[in-house]
Amino acid sequence: MTLYPALITDALRSVRYPGSGKNIIELDMLEDDIRIAGNTVSFSLIFDKPTDPFIRSLVKTAEAAVRTAAGDDSVEVTVNVKTRQAPPPPKAPVLPGVKNIVAVSSGKGGVGKSTVAANLAVALAADGYRVGLLDADIFGPSMPRMFGLEDAEIFMHEVDGRPLIIPAERYGVKVLSIGFLVEKGNAVVWRGGMASNALKQLIEQADWGELDYFLIDMPPGTSDIHLTLVQTLALTGALVVTTPQLVAIADARKGIDMFRDPKINVPVLGIVDNMAWFTPEKHPDEKYFLFGKDEDVDALAADFDVPVLARIPLVAAVGEHSDAGAPVALENTVSALSFRHLAHELVDAVDSRNNDLPPTLKVEMH
Repeated sequence: MTLYPALITDALRSVRYPGSGKNIIELDMLEDDIRIAGNTVSFSLIFDKPTDPFIRSLVKTAEAAVRTAAGDDSVEVTVNVKTRQAPPPPKAPVLPGVKNIVAVSSGKGGVGKSTVAANLAVALAADGYRVGLLDADIFGPSMPRMFGLEDAEIFMHEVDGRPLIIPAERYGVKVLSIGFLVEKGNAVVWRGGMASNALKQLIEQADWGELDYFLIDMPPGTSDIHLTLVQTLALTGALVVTTPQLVAIADARKGIDMFRDPKINVPVLGIVDNMAWFTPEKHPDEKYFLFGKDEDVDALAADFDVPVLARIPLVAAVGEHSDAGAPVALENTVSALSFRHLAHELVDAVDSRNNDLPPTLKVEMH
């Protein structure tokens, strides 16, 4: 008799798995690897575990069933035994106690992104929210100085059997930065992979606890760090900081394009028009547009159909407070009010995003 795959399959329908009432074909135990060469047949049977007590008897029964169907006892039958691979255990969610993760980003350096991130964090905490701030600018960390934490010592403790970094805390904000882990004043000279791994450690191996908002001060531009973050975390959204200068706006456009790339697909919550105008501290009603016009930022927002959440004036006190390690949002000034306004607008933007859009997915790179 001529041997063919359907004959083998039909023959194996007579082989029942003990106690199940079903044959091995119904139980999907036959691998799709039947090989026939003249008078020789080989195929594989898949068992759930290598210790299955019926492996030997089922192999013999299967061999006999094929020879009977072929009508030739001289047919050589080889049955290979395989074991189903158990699905990997589900990974523990990253930052399970965090409700909203917001990236504070900019297309270029020098637009005040870190200043905005620090003051936004402080303003949110002042409103009673639980806030964490990660300084992801690996090569230019500034949060240790802005929060007066340059001499902070970082400790670890054990949580559920895992040693975790304890973030520093100041002004109601939990803060971590690579600046805490390197010698003050030393440059961080790392390849992209080392920087990405360090950042993942600050996220995954730290005890961030329960947070309403986890802000990430991103490095400027688009880089490996940005890809690492969207692969590690499902970002709620991104806040893009720019100045009215056309060069800054052009780079902000690239940053928005990155987040809106279909492979990344992170919602852009809004734009912050930073250093929108210069206001002398003693003459708060005066405005001098040093870097450009509001209309240029408005045009950027209109092109992408995203709101301008706040316009932050350029006031000398903002930089002075940052250098002193006490963000200006702690004060009761016009500058502080602009950051508090941004905090309120961000809360509304996040609520609207969560009501209207599905959760963001982490980016899977293949």
